Amino acid sequence: MRDHDVTDVESLRERVAVFVRERVFPREPELDAGGPGAGEARELLRSQARREGLWALPLPSELGGGGLPLAAYGSLAEAEGASDHGPAALGSAPLLDVRMLSRHGSPRVGTEYLPGLVSGALRSCYAMTEPDAPGTEPALTATRAERSPGGGWRVTGRKWFVSHAADADLVTVLARTGGSPGDRDGLSLLLVPTASPGFRIVRALPVLGSTGQYEIAFDGVTVGGDHLVGDAGRALTVASERLQLGRTLRALRWIGQAQRAFGLLCGRAVARRGARGPLADHQLVQQHVFEALLALRTARPLAYEAMTLVAEGRDARVEVGLAKTAAARALQEVADRAVQVFGAAGLGPDTPLPALLRTGRTARILDGPDEQHVSSVARRVLRSHHGPGVTPV
Repeated sequence: MRDHDVTDVESLRERVAVFVRERVFPREPELDAGGPGAGEARELLRSQARREGLWALPLPSELGGGGLPLAAYGSLAEAEGASDHGPAALGSAPLLDVRMLSRHGSPRVGTEYLPGLVSGALRSCYAMTEPDAPGTEPALTATRAERSPGGGWRVTGRKWFVSHAADADLVTVLARTGGSPGDRDGLSLLLVPTASPGFRIVRALPVLGSTGQYEIAFDGVTVGGDHLVGDAGRALTVASERLQLGRTLRALRWIGQAQRAFGLLCGRAVARRGARGPLADHQLVQQHVFEALLALRTARPLAYEAMTLVAEGRDARVEVGLAKTAAARALQEVADRAVQVFGAAGLGPDTPLPALLRTGRTARILDGPDEQHVSSVARRVLRSHHGPGVTPV
């Protein structure tokens, strides 16, 4: 796919939205439960996405993807993200890894792994955070990778809160190849096949009762020298590039989920009748609708602004920090207000609201807590303010 005009993108967005709504939403209970049933449901959805021409839309066409430019993918990311399972069902989930390995991986990595990631035959994950080294402070990384006699690397250490590690074939791990914990230099990224001897899943880490996060260990895992991603000791440059796009995509997907929660809220307000008439006639319910809409419409343009800058390769650290924080807060607030309007029904298994509320709450911690983004954005803005006057925003 090349030279997409606005009409093409709008048509694709509508088709993706319909696919997620009509095919993915009904399968969420199976997918949330994990296990063999989830795998079967996921493969069925992937087959349907391929048949409908919706597979891997933002991935490179030369590798079997749709070739949709990153700048055009934003609205599709929002539509896919209405379900946590949308990106995996539609084949866009490995976008970050495919871009990273295409730019910074060795020729062998490109040949051996990229086609499988795009086709869905291989799954990948990213391991950065450690029990004693939060992802916000990568300099504290203690996992080590030492040169092995054959020119490869021997990786030893532990990571946690690694998404989908149990199902992954490949894990990109941040490890120290030089210096000591506390040094920003000496950090490298290595691509490790999970079938390697010494790799193991330590335990699942349920997040507010939900599966999908894991603690993993590298007990002297050996990988080839050509599995280094980027230059040795320069991991933070690659990681920063990845993080800007990753946080922006997550913000867009959280907007999609907030929009879903808002639709549920409004539907309940209109359909539910009490002794005094429809809930929609109650002033306090109207306030919930207004505040939810305000949160949603405030966050959405920030996410699209960040996506535009990231797609153009510009410095978007302020915009990404604003978008990530606003989208996470919006999802939590809209989902919470929807639960309030649903009452007890919003706490049970008959709506997706508990999952949406859980995602919104965890979004404010995982991938950088609100406090980190608040401080980082404020510092950057203040550094650009050199004296009395108006600081441009």
